[in-house]
Amino acid sequence: MIGIEHFVIIACIVFVIGVIGIAVNKHNLISLLMSIELILLACNTNFVAFSKLHNNLVGEVFVFFVLGIAAIETAIGLAIMVLIFRQHQTIDSNKFSELKG
Repeated sequence: MIGIEHFVIIACIVFVIGVIGIAVNKHNLISLLMSIELILLACNTNFVAFSKLHNNLVGEVFVFFVLGIAAIETAIGLAIMVLIFRQHQTIDSNKFSELKG
Protein backbone atom coordinates (compact mmCIF):
# COMPACT_ATOMS: atom_id res chain seq x y z
CA MET A 1 0.00 0.00 0.00
CA ILE A 2 1.18 3.50 -0.78
CA GLY A 3 1.62 5.50 2.41
CA ILE A 4 2.27 9.10 3.28
CA GLU A 5 6.00 8.41 3.26
CA HIS A 6 5.97 7.71 -0.47
CA PHE A 7 4.27 11.00 -1.27
CA VAL A 8 6.64 12.95 0.96
CA ILE A 9 9.68 11.27 -0.62
CA ILE A 10 8.42 12.05 -4.13
CA ALA A 11 7.71 15.65 -3.11
CA CYS A 12 11.22 15.97 -1.65
CA ILE A 13 12.77 14.62 -4.84
CA VAL A 14 10.78 17.05 -7.01
CA PHE A 15 11.64 19.92 -4.66
CA VAL A 16 15.36 19.12 -4.81
CA ILE A 17 15.21 18.92 -8.62
CA GLY A 18 13.62 22.38 -8.66
CA VAL A 19 16.23 23.84 -6.31
CA ILE A 20 19.06 22.29 -8.32
CA GLY A 21 17.49 23.71 -11.49
CA ILE A 22 17.55 27.19 -9.99
CA ALA A 23 21.09 26.82 -8.63
CA VAL A 24 22.62 25.35 -11.79
CA ASN A 25 20.89 27.29 -14.53
CA LYS A 26 20.57 30.87 -13.33
CA HIS A 27 20.91 32.42 -16.77
CA ASN A 28 17.98 30.98 -18.73
CA LEU A 29 14.70 32.54 -17.63
CA ILE A 30 12.55 29.72 -19.01
CA SER A 31 14.37 27.10 -16.95
CA LEU A 32 14.05 29.34 -13.89
CA LEU A 33 10.28 29.48 -14.34
CA MET A 34 10.12 25.71 -14.81
CA SER A 35 12.17 25.16 -11.66
CA ILE A 36 9.87 27.42 -9.65
CA GLU A 37 6.90 25.45 -10.96
CA LEU A 38 8.56 22.21 -9.80
CA ILE A 39 9.00 23.64 -6.32
CA LEU A 40 5.35 24.68 -6.20
CA LEU A 41 4.33 21.22 -7.44
CA ALA A 42 6.27 19.60 -4.59
CA CYS A 43 4.51 21.83 -2.08
CA ASN A 44 1.13 20.99 -3.61
CA THR A 45 1.91 17.28 -3.38
CA ASN A 46 2.60 17.65 0.33
CA PHE A 47 -0.59 19.67 0.84
CA VAL A 48 -2.71 16.97 -0.79
CA ALA A 49 -0.92 14.10 0.96
CA PHE A 50 -1.29 15.57 4.43
CA SER A 51 -4.84 16.66 3.67
CA LYS A 52 -5.74 13.06 2.87
CA LEU A 53 -3.86 11.84 5.96
CA HIS A 54 -5.89 14.06 8.29
CA ASN A 55 -9.20 13.70 6.36
CA ASN A 56 -9.32 17.46 5.94
CA LEU A 57 -10.04 19.44 2.78
CA VAL A 58 -8.12 22.56 3.76
CA GLY A 59 -4.90 21.41 2.07
CA GLU A 60 -6.71 20.52 -1.14
CA VAL A 61 -8.48 23.88 -1.23
CA PHE A 62 -5.16 25.63 -0.63
CA VAL A 63 -3.73 23.79 -3.66
CA PHE A 64 -6.26 25.57 -5.89
CA PHE A 65 -5.04 28.93 -4.65
CA VAL A 66 -1.41 27.94 -5.21
CA LEU A 67 -2.22 26.71 -8.72
CA GLY A 68 -4.00 29.96 -9.53
CA ILE A 69 -1.10 32.06 -8.30
CA ALA A 70 1.36 29.83 -10.20
CA ALA A 71 -0.62 30.32 -13.42
CA ILE A 72 -0.62 34.09 -12.96
CA GLU A 73 3.10 34.07 -12.15
CA THR A 74 3.85 32.08 -15.28
CA ALA A 75 1.74 34.32 -17.51
CA ILE A 76 3.36 37.49 -16.17
CA GLY A 77 6.84 35.95 -16.32
CA LEU A 78 6.39 34.91 -19.94
CA ALA A 79 5.05 38.36 -20.85
CA ILE A 80 8.09 40.00 -19.27
CA MET A 81 10.35 37.56 -21.13
CA VAL A 82 8.74 38.43 -24.46
CA LEU A 83 9.28 42.14 -23.82
CA ILE A 84 12.89 41.57 -22.78
CA PHE A 85 13.52 39.38 -25.82
CA ARG A 86 12.12 42.07 -28.14
CA GLN A 87 14.53 44.64 -26.72
CA HIS A 88 17.69 42.56 -26.24
CA GLN A 89 17.22 39.59 -28.63
CA THR A 90 18.16 37.22 -25.78
CA ILE A 91 16.63 35.79 -22.63
CA ASP A 92 19.96 35.37 -20.87
CA SER A 93 19.53 37.09 -17.52
CA ASN A 94 23.18 38.24 -17.43
CA LYS A 95 22.87 40.26 -20.66
CA PHE A 96 20.62 42.98 -19.27
CA SER A 97 20.69 45.10 -16.16
CA GLU A 98 17.49 47.13 -16.52
CA LEU A 99 15.67 45.15 -13.84
CA LYS A 100 18.20 46.03 -11.16
CA GLY A 101 16.78 48.44 -8.60
